Amino acid sequence: MGPTSTRTPRTARAPRSPARTMKASLPSSEPPGAAVSRSVRAGCLFAAGLLAVVGCTGDGGGVAAQGAPASPKPSAAGAGTLRWSSCPAPSTAEGAPARPPGDEWECATLRAPLDYAKPDRGTLDIAMIRARATDPAHRIGSLVFNFGGPGGSGVATLPAFAEDYRDLRKRYDLVSFDPRGVGRSSGVTCLDDKQLDSYYAAGATPRTGDEQKALIGRVEKYAQGCAKHSGKVLPYVGTTDAARDMDLMRQALGDDRLHYFGVSYGTELGGVYAHLFPHRVGRALFDAVVDPTADPEEGALGQARGFELALGNYLTACTATHDNCPTEQQIVALLDRLGRNPVPGGEGRMLTQSLATTGIAQSLYSKDFWDYLTEGLEDAENGDGKILMALGDAMNGRGQDGRYSTLQASLTAISCADYAQRYTAAEITDKVPAFRKASPVFGDFMAWSLTQCTGWPVKGAWQRPDVGAKGSAPVLVVGNTGDPATPYEGARRMAQALGEGVGIEMTYRGQGHGAYDSGNPCVKKAVDAYLLDGTVPGRGTVCS
Repeated sequence: MGPTSTRTPRTARAPRSPARTMKASLPSSEPPGAAVSRSVRAGCLFAAGLLAVVGCTGDGGGVAAQGAPASPKPSAAGAGTLRWSSCPAPSTAEGAPARPPGDEWECATLRAPLDYAKPDRGTLDIAMIRARATDPAHRIGSLVFNFGGPGGSGVATLPAFAEDYRDLRKRYDLVSFDPRGVGRSSGVTCLDDKQLDSYYAAGATPRTGDEQKALIGRVEKYAQGCAKHSGKVLPYVGTTDAARDMDLMRQALGDDRLHYFGVSYGTELGGVYAHLFPHRVGRALFDAVVDPTADPEEGALGQARGFELALGNYLTACTATHDNCPTEQQIVALLDRLGRNPVPGGEGRMLTQSLATTGIAQSLYSKDFWDYLTEGLEDAENGDGKILMALGDAMNGRGQDGRYSTLQASLTAISCADYAQRYTAAEITDKVPAFRKASPVFGDFMAWSLTQCTGWPVKGAWQRPDVGAKGSAPVLVVGNTGDPATPYEGARRMAQALGEGVGIEMTYRGQGHGAYDSGNPCVKKAVDAYLLDGTVPGRGTVCS
């Protein structure tokens, strides 16, 4: 298989109360799940390669110091006034279920420069969605969401999970969007659905020279497909461009400052926005925080440790409540067997080692998936791969109809546009022992995910993103001690990188990817008080 990126989209969720006996209810039709490592779902969830816009690399100061052009006003970009109307039906590119009934959701298109360095070279349409505040007399403004990935469709995700943000909607218009290169916003495509089935099923942890050559060949063919089908936008889908798009949104929405709710990779995007436009930051929440100091290798290794921690937490909880729990050694042995002898996964497809590993990783994003994981592992041992296959499909963006969203293609494109690092097979071979030590289950898989940008047709913009935001309003940065995809340490490093008096760190001692949507009342109370009333939590606040 081609490697799943080391960043991860926060778009898949398990049902609130899964029942072990209800196999048919497994949510493979939910919005697709987080990708196993961007340099992380906090990472570039992974960030893509585009030609660096002049002065927009992460090695300088603010916008003025870098000499980069500021975001043009909407009129200059051709954006004008957003024209809100009823939303079109969900598309395959979004990977979305049907939207909730009712007419509360409206959609619009933001027109942005394709190339901010040369605005006269054409435009790109950014799909947006909105639900108006329910208490307009006390409306604060718009609250813009990015749910991570990169690659997750905000147009699909926000209405699907808007109930979680009902209290915030009282005083905010809830707004989200498909970032450039995602879903309806010129979503990147690389291979057709049948080709993607083969790509994700193929071996991702080569042990021999011939297997390494085969992996590299598949990755290069994937990159060639991306260039063939989406070459026009590939140089312009990076995080810096997306941040500039958000400032155009702010202007078009009529807000003096950007109020922002970023999850996973959305925290990296928010950090880059704060760096470029520190004086335009309003109330901003970073949840499931990407470590901005990590390069792709460090991010992938951190995720290997994070998923290993989450797996250990799952196994401990499982043995306390079930009598059919595997050991980690048994999981390693199962994956090894699947590498040699796949088992039926339903509809004529086979559960391979790669798909099973992806499915296990998907299940660790939320405790609500744990019962599915227990049953899926037991079934796979007995030759039935349907549950792990469905979980793996969710992460890869495959719907029940066999069609793929742009999730993973967008994730790769954005990641390779952002990060300049390109790793050779020889370099990764040397790194594998450290990854394997970090996680016997996920180590090899994460190490070889570093090939994702091999042969990519566009150079990356930076070694690491610059998120320094001197002069910005406070940004609330919430880390989860049990987060598999964006390890807890990243929150502290993000808070420090934002700068003194800007990054305000808060801790949630919990499990899963993210904190606000965990249902923890302490987290919700603190975040709501900040976003709704401007009350900044005290430094070092801890919720359990």
